[in-house]
Amino acid sequence: MREWMQRWRQRVDERLGDPIWWNDVLQLVKTVLAAVAAWVIAASLLELPQPFLAPWAALLVVHATVYRTFSKGMQQVAATVVAVVLASVVGRALGLDAWALTVLLAIALVLGAVPWLGAEATTIATTALVVLTTGFESDVLIISRLLDTAIGVGVGLLVNVIVWPPLRRHTAAKALDRIDDQIGELLVDMAGGLGDGCQDEDVAGWIERTRDIDADLDQAWALVRQAQESARLNPRRQARAMRNPEQWHGLLRRLEQAVAETRSLARTLGGQRSHRETWGEGFADPWISMLHDAGRATGDADPDALLDVRARLEGLTDALRSTERSAEWPVYGALIINLRNIIDSMDRVAEAQPIGGPGLPLRVPVRRRGTS
Repeated sequence: MREWMQRWRQRVDERLGDPIWWNDVLQLVKTVLAAVAAWVIAASLLELPQPFLAPWAALLVVHATVYRTFSKGMQQVAATVVAVVLASVVGRALGLDAWALTVLLAIALVLGAVPWLGAEATTIATTALVVLTTGFESDVLIISRLLDTAIGVGVGLLVNVIVWPPLRRHTAAKALDRIDDQIGELLVDMAGGLGDGCQDEDVAGWIERTRDIDADLDQAWALVRQAQESARLNPRRQARAMRNPEQWHGLLRRLEQAVAETRSLARTLGGQRSHRETWGEGFADPWISMLHDAGRATGDADPDALLDVRARLEGLTDALRSTERSAEWPVYGALIINLRNIIDSMDRVAEAQPIGGPGLPLRVPVRRRGTS
């Protein structure tokens, strides 16, 4: 029971300190706030008839970034105007029947093919459908629905800009941090497997893990691009550094290089049937130890430890040069170059580890003995 409680507490602590999770929670709260506020303004303050389009528009316009909120807000306004006008024209010309619905939806989806309105094709169709089926005869209702939409869009914009405008900097940093942790864990596991005598399935598993890290890298690139977008039109002071995230791009390229070198390293190991016996203890013991220490230093984001491993690797290389050449020299060279390139890529990543800033200091409170 105590172990289960400790695991539960650790998971909760990790979630409370995860900026990605908090960004999602904040976005959810802001979306709900915008929709409810739009409804209150349209229904209670302005007393508009059937003010359902106000919260609908607010829900659609609150996006992950301020820039996208503005750009989507303009598209939303245009799409709603088109939908309301289309529903009014079709309703007055054909009435309300199956044929009118067919014509309405067909025209709405065709209009959605316009590049600037393409993302709003469904919005045009659904809004026009709602307007047609709930009343299109009265000009007052048509104007009211346009006003509802404007209220929803305006409230959504204000909420997303005023209430802690989203800046995806910590989200992107967390993604990078997870990737270097994965690389470090993989290197440590490879060193452990080599020490125990790895099999072909172990090597295949290491290669597959590098592919998984590649997928996470693609996601990290997307998050960095989203962070750059989130800095546009963002009034927060921290947004300035994200408008041209060249440092982030450089770190991602280094992580890509480290993953490629790790995969190459695993493939080289896959061609060796018996590692320690074939290499000899003069190479196997120090190199495996350095592979393990490089993995630990990568996971801990310790640039000094990585530089220490690199110095040891250079010492091993110099020592091997002074010995008689053997049939294993090509393998030695490949493994040394792979490990050196991994260290050279990851030491800069480790140096930049504070780029994401400290984690959120939120934890589950611990009840101490002797206290009530």
